Amino acid sequence: MKKYKKIVRLIPLDQRRFKFLYIFSLLLIFCLFGRLVKLQVFNASDLQRKARLIQSSKTNSLKKRRSIVDRNNRLIAYDKPLYKLWAHPKYFNFPGDSINRVRSIEEVTEKLSHVLDINDEILLRKFNNKMSGIMLLDKISEEKAEKIKNLQISGLDLFKYSQRYYPQGELYSNLVGFVNDENIASAGLELHLDNQIKVFNKSNLIKRGGDGTPLPDNSAPGDFISDYKSLGLTIDSKLQKASFNALSKQVNKWKAKKGFAIVMDVNNGQILSLVAVPSYDPNKFWQYDSELFRGWYSQDLFEPGSTFKPINLALALEEKVIQKDGVVEDIGKINVGGWTLYNWDKKGNGYIDYPKVLQVSSNVGMVKIMQNLDSKIYWDWLKNLGINKNLETDLFESTAGQLKRKDLFVNQSIESAVTSFGKGFSISPLKLVQLHAALANGGFEVTPHVTSTFKETSNRYPKKQFFSHEASKTVLEWMESVVDKGSGSGVKIEGYRIAGKTGTSQKALNGSYTSKKVCSFVATLPVNDPKYAVLVVVDEPSKSYAYGSTVAVPVAKEIIESLIVIEKIPPKIKDQGMIVKKP
Repeated sequence: MKKYKKIVRLIPLDQRRFKFLYIFSLLLIFCLFGRLVKLQVFNASDLQRKARLIQSSKTNSLKKRRSIVDRNNRLIAYDKPLYKLWAHPKYFNFPGDSINRVRSIEEVTEKLSHVLDINDEILLRKFNNKMSGIMLLDKISEEKAEKIKNLQISGLDLFKYSQRYYPQGELYSNLVGFVNDENIASAGLELHLDNQIKVFNKSNLIKRGGDGTPLPDNSAPGDFISDYKSLGLTIDSKLQKASFNALSKQVNKWKAKKGFAIVMDVNNGQILSLVAVPSYDPNKFWQYDSELFRGWYSQDLFEPGSTFKPINLALALEEKVIQKDGVVEDIGKINVGGWTLYNWDKKGNGYIDYPKVLQVSSNVGMVKIMQNLDSKIYWDWLKNLGINKNLETDLFESTAGQLKRKDLFVNQSIESAVTSFGKGFSISPLKLVQLHAALANGGFEVTPHVTSTFKETSNRYPKKQFFSHEASKTVLEWMESVVDKGSGSGVKIEGYRIAGKTGTSQKALNGSYTSKKVCSFVATLPVNDPKYAVLVVVDEPSKSYAYGSTVAVPVAKEIIESLIVIEKIPPKIKDQGMIVKKP
């Protein structure tokens, strides 16, 4: 049977329909092309940003600061992690609930009150009919924050931050300072060494897939590890506490304005303790007068008085204007350029040797000794000692001492005369201890510092030598006689050779001296192998009979006794004219 093919008649396309399809196709192509241009050209940067947000997440570290520790790694300051709890009631949901279920505020506060040990009514009052952005609690500990997390309640957010904490309270505040509530350094080492204490972490990105799965990238192994370094101090906390207690007791006893005590290694400038009274609690800094935040021991100046006499004697020895075995006549007063200068007690001492000049603290004797030194040379020596220069240290910004102009010093004889017993110029307490350290270590300059990583100028350049070994050794032995026989006898400790010098200077106001005093005492030990310098300064004791010997010496003795125990300094005993170690 034959098969017949079906014949289909082709009907010509309607011209209007054809034009419509053609125009529609062109419009569609142009629209797609326009969309492509918009995405690829005009919206490219915005789309890239959105893609990066989806594909990667940025790690933001806390604004942290390094811990500060003493030389035995005892904590002085550290960052304590705390949390803020925020609530969004419209999202409250418990584990196991359906997605659309919203728990009541009462249900949530009931659970929170058990965890936080807070009455739920207190929490309820904080909501105040708000449904989002409610800060419920602040300063939540890590332990309680973990309990809140374990509740797994949707709508509760914990914001982590760090707060600076000072576990030793007022003991270090005048040295370390504090950071304010906004974590901004505001005083002391916290401010002065801010860049060393801040933790600077790199900004890192974690790459993720479309479903949020982390993808391998080029991050180094340590990129996301916190900085656990500490700022180490040379301070010993036991000695710091002993010094603080001794100074506080004496400042209170004499109703003084303030006091300062320091113990320093004379060979390298490391400070073992540095205390100032009155102090403050850096954890509650807002309760105190801002005047307490200043490091006055390096920023305020005072006339050192008789504690500068050993320095002057070293200069006289260096210039050979006196001999070790010489004597000077002291009749109790002396006229210089029309001015009459007296001893502190207005009494004469007759012919006395130079150790005796220090023992009785003879002003007249010192004037006569330094009159042998040409005033131009004398001024040059003072400048060489850095009297009028800033002291470079890792402590507070220091204030340069004040020294009279050279022409005045040279042409007016009274200037060099009063300088001979520590008046007419001013220095900081920190500068004074530096100069006495040079007397103790053989004449070399050291830089006082408190950080164990501090790089001294003397480590980078040849050490500057202030005095010869012979001159400094001689003066140190003369200072030892002050403790053995003179005004420093109150610091004497059996079995230990201690050198010292007391100082009592009047405070000047508007060019004239007042009845207000600064009492001080500086000590070096042990004389046979000098290692430590101790300086005590008490400003404006308000009771009668306030002198370096009565006010500052007792503080120094307590500090030295603690230093001997903490540093295990062995005693020395004299055996048939020889100095030997006591077994």
